[in-house]
Amino acid sequence: MTELRGRRALVTGASRGIGPHIARALARAGVDQVVTAREARSVARLVSELEGSRIRAIGLPADLRFAADRVRLVTEAQDALGGIDILVNNAAVDNSGAFATLTAETIADTVETNLTAPMHLTSIVLHEMLARRAGHVVNIASLAGKKAVPYEAVYGGTKAGLIEWTSALRIELHGSGVSLSAICPGYVTGEGMFARWGVAPPPLFGSCTPAAVAHAVVRAIERDRAEIVVNSMPVRAWLAFYALAPGVASALVDRLGLTGFQRRKLGAGG
Repeated sequence: MTELRGRRALVTGASRGIGPHIARALARAGVDQVVTAREARSVARLVSELEGSRIRAIGLPADLRFAADRVRLVTEAQDALGGIDILVNNAAVDNSGAFATLTAETIADTVETNLTAPMHLTSIVLHEMLARRAGHVVNIASLAGKKAVPYEAVYGGTKAGLIEWTSALRIELHGSGVSLSAICPGYVTGEGMFARWGVAPPPLFGSCTPAAVAHAVVRAIERDRAEIVVNSMPVRAWLAFYALAPGVASALVDRLGLTGFQRRKLGAGG
């Protein structure tokens, strides 16, 4: 088990949703942090809170859609903390909608934030981690990357890519002292779109809390877990069935009401 106290982390997407919960969980474990998001005031509020945990907390706003911002962020975080032991790629955008209605700009922003940015940030911190033969990258994926979710085609596609890239790089780096983990939450309650729009996720598909996701992040680092699914309902058997019979499983998802729920969610968001 890895001891986290005194380690140094960079946490992206830290200003809202599950991001602050992840930062707080790492702070309770004694991890010094640079937290980042686009909005400077939200980052500053989180830093003030984290400093009460007697850790070093530094806020560095950045827009991860842009490569130059990613390079600047890592450079400044390394300088501020003296190095990065843990990278948590949490920043993501969820541009829901019928795929035919999405603009090229929306698709590009989603791919850049959800998939390209984690890959690029990891490539930047990796040199330092490999030189020390120690480091851990945690990628916040989604169950939407494990099974098809209608009206989330681009989001789910980026998360599927994130999961498989994490798995491949973990194997590639085996024995180097650097490891990776993927966290796959189901529908997250209490934060994000459900809290904003007042739409409850379908009970048959389960849900999870932001605190449970944050706990999974800490556990993945401490125990070097390859992947953790965070959901109130068991889904491994369902995912296996989906892999064996995708056509039947897709029809069943529709009949169980997931498509209708996604349409209602979009209506609430509009």
